Amino acid sequence: MADPRFYKLAGPFTLKEMSVLTGAILSADADPKISFKDVAPLSAAGPDDVSFLDNKKYIEEFRVSRAGACIVEEGVVKNAPEGMILLISPTPYRAYALAAQAFYPEPAFAPSIATSASIDDTAHIPEDCLIEPGVVIGAHVIIGTGCRVGANTTIDEAVTIGDKTSIGAGTNLSHCHIGARVLIHPGVCIGQRGFGFAMAASGHIKVPQLGRVIVEDDVEIGANSTIDRGSGPDTFIGAGSMIDNLVQIGHNVQLGRGCVIIAQSGVAGSSKLGNFAVLAAQSGISGHLVIGEGAQIAGKTGVMRDVGPGEKVAGIPAVPIKEHFRQVAILRRLANKKAE
Repeated sequence: MADPRFYKLAGPFTLKEMSVLTGAILSADADPKISFKDVAPLSAAGPDDVSFLDNKKYIEEFRVSRAGACIVEEGVVKNAPEGMILLISPTPYRAYALAAQAFYPEPAFAPSIATSASIDDTAHIPEDCLIEPGVVIGAHVIIGTGCRVGANTTIDEAVTIGDKTSIGAGTNLSHCHIGARVLIHPGVCIGQRGFGFAMAASGHIKVPQLGRVIVEDDVEIGANSTIDRGSGPDTFIGAGSMIDNLVQIGHNVQLGRGCVIIAQSGVAGSSKLGNFAVLAAQSGISGHLVIGEGAQIAGKTGVMRDVGPGEKVAGIPAVPIKEHFRQVAILRRLANKKAE
């Protein structure tokens, strides 16, 4: 069970309610009126809990789990322990996420504006927003309905923020337009000047950065990530993209819809990522490249060329992932021969 000091439990929910919420189908012998109190991992779940199995690596834990109900794929039903009720889904992890959201909904907040907040008279803030202590909001800022702005955040002049967006503590926003239902974690910086210089031995000259950052709806941006504003064209983050902690997005970068960028990755200036591209942890994309729709970049990969739609690459420099593993195997064999 999640620590009740931090997480408020809703429910209980009946099997029928969970089936409707998740789209999972109940096993034939399940009573839809039976209710469950919580969600839990296979190893910790008890008779009143709902769990899930999405990775066959945990099949042994599934076989001995005490969970009262479990969300699974059709192919593992035969491995279920006696008495466990099954909710069958082609995407168990997704279904579990929907169930967990029902048991632990996002907590509501009481609208208020802290007395220590500094807000310009020309800023527009609806009455149903929460503005926490130490917030600074500049001239002509427009904030949508139902927003939360965390403590010690700075929102510079003319920034706009869509409805139901949540901004974590210590965030800095400038030269940007943020969409609706965006989740920005603490310490994020959006809209600072891009890293642009005309370089010469006589001294580097800063190139004015005259663009913005456009963040579309339903984006999540992890703690201490940074997104530079464009140099002329805008930096663009497509709807539904998920950016992890400690990610750097350079000026003029264009992310399509649903991109996933995992921790400590970086995208250099003017590169473009197609819809649903994935960058695994600590990967790096050089500037002015095109990463195709649905492409997958493995962890610690250095990309120095365009990557085609749906292509999977790994290594430094990046090569097709199968080729990368062949190279690793050859090097291992060579190293073993030398050791002999």
